Amino acid sequence: MIPSYKHPLTVLLKIARDLVSGKDSSFRLHAGEFLKNQPDLLKINGKEYIPEHGPCVLTFNHYHRPGFHAWWLALAVASVIPQDIHWIVTNELTFPNKWYRAIGRPASRGILRRLSKIYGFTGMPSMPPRPEDARKRAFAVRKVLTYIKQYECSFIGLAPEGSDQTDGILSMPAKGLGRFCLLLASSGMQFTPIGIHESGGCLQLKFGPQYSLTIPANLPPKQRDQMAARKIMDHIADLMPNHLRGDFG
Repeated sequence: MIPSYKHPLTVLLKIARDLVSGKDSSFRLHAGEFLKNQPDLLKINGKEYIPEHGPCVLTFNHYHRPGFHAWWLALAVASVIPQDIHWIVTNELTFPNKWYRAIGRPASRGILRRLSKIYGFTGMPSMPPRPEDARKRAFAVRKVLTYIKQYECSFIGLAPEGSDQTDGILSMPAKGLGRFCLLLASSGMQFTPIGIHESGGCLQLKFGPQYSLTIPANLPPKQRDQMAARKIMDHIADLMPNHLRGDFG
């Protein structure tokens, strides 16, 4: 049975108001408001592994389907973590194969820029990587590293795949993701995997044990990047149903 997702008008109006005014807001509080009138929507497994404090990177799978948008993944995670999360989000929606792509992409950039401002997110160029975005991506990476130095017990929220998987089956992240996560690890961040899927009329979240992301330093950079990305996805896959694990786990 597929869950039913409600979008409370009062919360949407609050978000619209803050977008217009530019007022700083808490995504965690808004997430709680989204879900407080849907008490049976979430089912949390592995509660003993929910981290109470950072430094910690929360990694989870990324997907969508008709009637389910990927923002529910972030809303669900934010609603159960005990402090605000610094989310790493795309700075542009690409709308592949859609007739409104030429209009939708620049419009999404403006909206996502405003959302990042009011919630304190870091926007990353969309996946797959484009050569012309290299400077923007490097700037975003530096911004995140500066943030975790400033806030030593911070939570970072990240969907490694970086793009929507319409069938929900895990896929390999784009190149550079592993390298970025190794930078976070070298800054003292631990990693907590979360597997998310829909079943039994619920959005199921399963938390796994926290781990350290370590890869042998004597390997070539490309291999270290790939190994780190695969290790992250393997941990997520361990928390997913077999039919959604793909080549992982």
